Amino acid sequence: MSKLHILIVDDHGIVRAGIRSLLEGQPDIEVVGEAAGGEEAIEKAVQFQPDLVLMDIAMPGMNGIEATYRIKKELPHTRVLVLSMHDDEEFFFPVLRAGASGYILKEAEPQELLYAIHTVHQGNVFLSPAVASTLLEGFITATPETAGETYGALTRREKEVLRLAASGQTNREMAEALFLSIRTVEKYRQAVMHKLGLARREDLTKYAIRRGLIDFE
Repeated sequence: MSKLHILIVDDHGIVRAGIRSLLEGQPDIEVVGEAAGGEEAIEKAVQFQPDLVLMDIAMPGMNGIEATYRIKKELPHTRVLVLSMHDDEEFFFPVLRAGASGYILKEAEPQELLYAIHTVHQGNVFLSPAVASTLLEGFITATPETAGETYGALTRREKEVLRLAASGQTNREMAEALFLSIRTVEKYRQAVMHKLGLARREDLTKYAIRRGLIDFE
């Protein structure tokens, strides 16, 4: 029987050791390597070509979201299961858009982790109950604008400003990119936030992630 080859990615050595101990006790699993950061994760993934990468999100340097995107680009058949302490939807959407097939919290029981690994390896999606509940709640309580109605009311220029602002560009950078004055860009940004009912600039990023407006490249 061929074994399931797994790469463990986490910046804490003690966490990697604990996961390795659990996985190596399974007759159908083999840990082929470990990585402490995003850049190393990509290198190890290309080197070992694992069936599945168990990926942390918050790491120094390149984070797990970017690493997931690049690994999936290089190795589209490799599955990625995120193992994170973050239960905030701010992390769910970008990592799933980056190509992850599952999201499980570090507070999960060992058997739940093993189940998640096999579920993802079989080509299915796994979400921790808390994560699934948050996503479902967001879907049920979605306002018309999340369904696209208010977004459709934005002008072409307002959509451009939304995309650039959500990606972290300053008003000056947006003005240079769009050949507009800084004051004009600020007016567009305020109009976007008013139409979408957003109060803070960081809400633009969350909105853009949900709408799929941010290109990871």
